[in-house]
Amino acid sequence: MENISTEALVKAMVNDVPVVDVRESFEYNEGHIPTAKNIPLSELELRYSEVAPETYIICRSGARSQRAVDFLATKGIPTTNVLGGTQAWDGCLVKEE
Repeated sequence: MENISTEALVKAMVNDVPVVDVRESFEYNEGHIPTAKNIPLSELELRYSEVAPETYIICRSGARSQRAVDFLATKGIPTTNVLGGTQAWDGCLVKEE
């Protein structure tokens, strides 16, 4: 299991890496990283097959994303936790209407 900073995620996103935001839908809709797909942690057990290997997992602060990374590892899906989450994100966040 890996951890990266939001700064490192910005650099990785140049290569169109997959990003999954595990916050609840209402949180995601209030502002999320561009290109991030929303799979709430509360739904991950049923939707984990939607997560590709080498996906970057983010939440608000890094705690839920760490739990998601740990869970996905038990399913044989290697992912990376984004430390600090959207609170540490220095770029713009996209809001859903």
